[in-house]
Amino acid sequence: MKVFYKNMAFFKRHKTENGKEFDLFGAYAFYIPGGIGMFWLIVMFMLGAILGNLITVGLAYGVSADFTARYGMLISYPVMFIPAMLFASSASRRHIMFEDGIALDSKNFGKYQGWCMALIVSIATIATAFVTDIFNAVLPQMPETLKKVFEQMMGGPLWVTLLCVSVFAPFFEEWLCRGMVLRGLLQKMKPGWAIVLSALFFALIHLNPWQAVPAFVLGCLFGYVYYKTGSLKLTMLMHCVNNTLATLLSRIPGMEEAESFMDVLSPWAYWLEFIACVAIVVAAVAAISSIRIKDGEKSNCDRIKFE
Repeated sequence: MKVFYKNMAFFKRHKTENGKEFDLFGAYAFYIPGGIGMFWLIVMFMLGAILGNLITVGLAYGVSADFTARYGMLISYPVMFIPAMLFASSASRRHIMFEDGIALDSKNFGKYQGWCMALIVSIATIATAFVTDIFNAVLPQMPETLKKVFEQMMGGPLWVTLLCVSVFAPFFEEWLCRGMVLRGLLQKMKPGWAIVLSALFFALIHLNPWQAVPAFVLGCLFGYVYYKTGSLKLTMLMHCVNNTLATLLSRIPGMEEAESFMDVLSPWAYWLEFIACVAIVVAAVAAISSIRIKDGEKSNCDRIKFE
């Protein structure tokens, strides 16, 4: 009984067939959601979003509106994901003794060292962020009411904003969109469709087209990296780089009111940087493409066994 309880530890270290060990999100490795599972994950996420909003309203009335505007996200944002994480952890524990698991985080980088792959995907993320900026130029302007909501959310102390968008968002959203949704889809369908559908899900949870369209493109890149490397840490890094860049740029004088880089760069400079960034993304994807999927597997997420 003691051995069984030890094996159910939340951050249990799992050994793969090739001897590698993983302890990041170990409690979820034995839950590979199918269609019904993903439906319940979405339901749990929506429940968490409702709870987060209720907490925000409670703080506004119980403490102050100013305090909530500055610090409310520190509480409400993690709360959104707690029901889904508890649900997935419970499901994984039920399955752990009956089937193999698939690690949420692996380290299959092919011929590249970990630091080199981290550098490649970080540069690719920055370049992709610039390329997707073109959508901000072609989409209709964001309504003033929605713009004020974002200004209020992002207008608190810089450390609060960075903690929420550069730590909480990469951690929780990558756990859900790549670690759970994409990892499950990759076992059910062709990788191209799995990546696109998980990116669509990632876009939809942003709940507005001004974020959803760039998020879809970035989600495809994140998904492809996850499919090829199995590394959730890499996609968290990419997500962190993107959100940190966007936050810091929004604090630069002259950038607050800009809808797009087109508003602050000359046309020739914008298109020169656009072409350069496309070339960088293509080169990075080519480098990632050189990583081979292991024989007999549907992705480079390592298969693990209950011990």
